[in-house]
Amino acid sequence: MSSYEELAAPADLHADCEAVSRRLAEAAVKATRPAPSIHFDDLPRETPKREIEISEAAQRLANALHLHLD
Repeated sequence: MSSYEELAAPADLHADCEAVSRRLAEAAVKATRPAPSIHFDDLPRETPKREIEISEAAQRLANALHLHLD
């Protein structure tokens, strides 16, 4: 077995290079976009916090450790 047997076909290698080139071009576009605004006026709405649910098993563990999740 020669060390060249594990290499892919030239067409496959070329396709991989083209895919990498496309991904790099996309990354370059994303990297040069302006940063999103952090000013409140640009985001006038409030986003609600997610509800946190505590399962019975977590409650039992917390109580056993004296954490008292209420």
